[in-house]
Amino acid sequence: MIAEKNKVYEALGYLENQFPDFRPDALVVLGSGLGDQAREFKPFASLDYGVVPGFVNSTIAGHEGTLFLCRYQGLALAVMSGRVHLYEGRTPGEVVRNLRVIGLWGAKTAVLTNAAGALNPLFSTGSIMLVTDHINMTGENPLVGENVHEWGPRFPDMSSVYCPELRRLASGAALDAKISLEKGVYMGIKGPSLETPAETKAFRKLGADSIGMSTTLEAAAARHLGMRVLGFSCLTNKNLPDCMAETSHEEILEQAHKINRDLVTLLQETLPRISRLDA
Repeated sequence: MIAEKNKVYEALGYLENQFPDFRPDALVVLGSGLGDQAREFKPFASLDYGVVPGFVNSTIAGHEGTLFLCRYQGLALAVMSGRVHLYEGRTPGEVVRNLRVIGLWGAKTAVLTNAAGALNPLFSTGSIMLVTDHINMTGENPLVGENVHEWGPRFPDMSSVYCPELRRLASGAALDAKISLEKGVYMGIKGPSLETPAETKAFRKLGADSIGMSTTLEAAAARHLGMRVLGFSCLTNKNLPDCMAETSHEEILEQAHKINRDLVTLLQETLPRISRLDA
């Protein structure tokens, strides 16, 4: 954990030195196939992850690996276009490192988006699900090991990971934007293989409404830091165990690109409302 802590503070020091007049209020993480829309928030600066000492690069198609800094409707915004996954061979600490840096830089809110499969048979491909809770089935946790007390407590409370107030604001924003918004539980698995029909049945019985390979570790790390968390799943495919259709990463990315417009509209409606919580 000491080595991981040093990497976090190395990246934080670099960003603070490069942008002394900027301190983010919120972080947005754009998942698979969603990162192109970062430019909708009018960034004034962008950095490839590889430029920031200590930052972790993504190696997966659909994850650009760029940090955008924006001032959007009075909100100082850091947008991560692309994330890191366990299935890339990364440690849990590496998966959440970039988020931790932005949280320590000042962001009080983390908006986590992902491309996910719909497990709930009532949910349709192409829709967006507001995450109300999650089930971490990765077998990993970024808080394992010696606790860094300045980041958060040894045993952080997880009774309300996804902030009820942020969920209320997002629901109101979706209503105003005339965007249909599902609500449900996200399940995070390690991947990279997609789910079998038997796994799909089991995960549904456990109470999951959508499933993907990210988000849960980030949410845990964000809550450990005391950040509020808001989550959106863009439902790119539908898992029906009795008639499973073949799918691929390329098809998932294609569907995610189609959902981009609604997601951006929803974020543009929701983000300005976040500042009300700090007023």
